Amino acid sequence: MANHKETEPPHAPEAAERPKAKKDAAHEDEEPKKTIPLDDADINILKSYGLSPYAFAIKRLDTDIKSLTEKITKLCGVRESDTGLCQPSQWDLAADKQLMQEQPLQVARCTKIIYPGGQTRGGENGENSESGGAGTTAPPPFGGDDEEPKYIINVKQIAKFVVGLGEKVAAMDIEEGMRVGVDRNKYKIQIPLPPKIDPTVTMMTVEEKPDVTYNDVGGAKEQLEKLREVLELPLLHPERFLSLGIDPPKGVLLYGPPGTGKTLTARAVANRTDACFICVIGSELVQK
Repeated sequence: MANHKETEPPHAPEAAERPKAKKDAAHEDEEPKKTIPLDDADINILKSYGLSPYAFAIKRLDTDIKSLTEKITKLCGVRESDTGLCQPSQWDLAADKQLMQEQPLQVARCTKIIYPGGQTRGGENGENSESGGAGTTAPPPFGGDDEEPKYIINVKQIAKFVVGLGEKVAAMDIEEGMRVGVDRNKYKIQIPLPPKIDPTVTMMTVEEKPDVTYNDVGGAKEQLEKLREVLELPLLHPERFLSLGIDPPKGVLLYGPPGTGKTLTARAVANRTDACFICVIGSELVQK
């Protein structure tokens, strides 16, 4: 028997490469496509994609916030930095140096002024008191003697000291009974202070005249009639009570939950009688 061997065609790889070569030639023959740029209309359409109905309002608010932030930064004048210092153009070295030299003062009260020779402003003498004449002795002038007057101060109502004046305060500016600022070392008077104001007194100051009328108060017709009889008549027509020989009422107490018109009614009465309206808490008024 003869052996039969199959043989592969010799040009098989070349036949497989022919389609690839044809495809490459076809791509080379085709012209490249031109890219068309987007116009403004297309760009606006793309921007409109994904926008919510509140997008423009939010953008407007963001713009307002940025403008307000810039205004606040300009008004502040100090921009934060990593070192915690502002710009050198905004430094005030003279004021900083003066602030470093100054020390915090302590508040005291000047109770008495002692002049040279033991005399005080009230006419009392230290050791040799004279009980004759008008009973008071005029203090010597400040420039008459070389010795300066001394001042008795009371620090926090605990300790009393006899001290002098500092270099930056005049003797004529200090009076008995006034508040002064003293240093913490020698307790010398450095600056006169204004009188202390009670916060309850500032609350009772009249800010403006009320313009509320009885027409602004609704649903209290009977109460308003009683108020007009009790409050308006003694203030507007006091002669009626004098002719009858009776004493007018001293006041009216309004009570009720908040929002029922008590303060509004008091404002209306003050406006009608041309009186001062003072807003003060009842408990504070009783204590004072």
